[in-house]
Amino acid sequence: MIDVVMGLSFGDEGKGKIIDYFSNDYNVIARYSGGPNAGHTIYHNNKKYVLHLIPSGIFNNKKCIIGNGVVIDPVILKQEIIELEKDGIDVKSNLIISKYAHIITPDHIQKDIENEKILKIGTTKKGIGPAYTSKYERSGIRICDIKEFYFKKLEDSYNYDVLHDFDKNILLKYIESLKFILNYQIGSLDTYLNNKNLEILAEGAQGTLLDIDFGTYPYVSSSNSTIGGVMTGLGVSHKNIRNVYGVFKAYMTRVGNGPFVSETKGKYGKIMRDVGKEYGATTGRERRCGWLDIPALRYACMINGVTSLVMTKADVLNDFKEVKVCIGYSYIDENDGEEYSLYTYDNIIYSRKDIKPIYKTFNGWSTKDNIEPLEEYIQFIEKEVGVKIEIVSIGCDKYDLFKR
Repeated sequence: MIDVVMGLSFGDEGKGKIIDYFSNDYNVIARYSGGPNAGHTIYHNNKKYVLHLIPSGIFNNKKCIIGNGVVIDPVILKQEIIELEKDGIDVKSNLIISKYAHIITPDHIQKDIENEKILKIGTTKKGIGPAYTSKYERSGIRICDIKEFYFKKLEDSYNYDVLHDFDKNILLKYIESLKFILNYQIGSLDTYLNNKNLEILAEGAQGTLLDIDFGTYPYVSSSNSTIGGVMTGLGVSHKNIRNVYGVFKAYMTRVGNGPFVSETKGKYGKIMRDVGKEYGATTGRERRCGWLDIPALRYACMINGVTSLVMTKADVLNDFKEVKVCIGYSYIDENDGEEYSLYTYDNIIYSRKDIKPIYKTFNGWSTKDNIEPLEEYIQFIEKEVGVKIEIVSIGCDKYDLFKR
């Protein structure tokens, strides 16, 4: 059976910690979408790790799958493996890479950089979008294609006289990384993952509002970070999906451009950023911060079939006297000039420049000595969204949480 941990916002919800916490109960942890634009932060043996490609169960000696729905940068994967193995983590025995996963090339990265200058989406410039474009244009390179012909193509390119030393260094590093990861386990994982004796935890990347179809297009990622990505990204049946754990913060953040109705740019946003260390795990960019958005959270629960909620970073709001929640939106209709209110999420309306949040205010709390206002906040969210919050995270360590 398969349980899923996925993000319900703009990514950065704290999925890595929750997956690390859950992983002891499973045989396999499997990444199903995205690429090295993901940054799952985990604290292990008092050291901070940021995993971009390797699933977050690697610290618990579990089989860790990089599924066919993931796009892989060999250079980043090699660096990640070396860092983990240097600290005594057994990657060799536990990491398995789908032979159908596509790889990111130096050309994809360069194309991404050029695209971002024009589109200004706010991507990580890791080559993710162009790699998925090659995949769907049927011109991509999969892991299983590398030995067949790709090395010869790369080595022929390396011998071109037109290449400068800088280009040759990049290409040589890339070739060495490809050869390195071919020493690890590679296989056809669809049959393996449909073994009914396995307990599998599917690990999501990014968040629902960054989904290529259901997110704030065009300010989205390049893959399906929603529930459908589990099936296409791992080759498993919907019949095998049991629980869907939706992860969200007690407040809300976003990296990069795009609409963010409940964003607060004043002192509250700064406190959230400073206390919550809200800087992109992959890029280091400042995260935009704001209040929780109930219609967006309800929408994410609906389309993903979320069965349980996990709230993270409740402790970040400990010093707030008041906590706001966005319960709806208001906007001026361009036809009649009247102001309208909307209490459900709609991508098109959410992206309007004139939209404003409608807030409800709660008393602040302390996760150390004044938990009652937090419980009131939690119960309000549960009532509005219709899904129980089973776990609340109140710190960095994977055991800094409580169950309800």
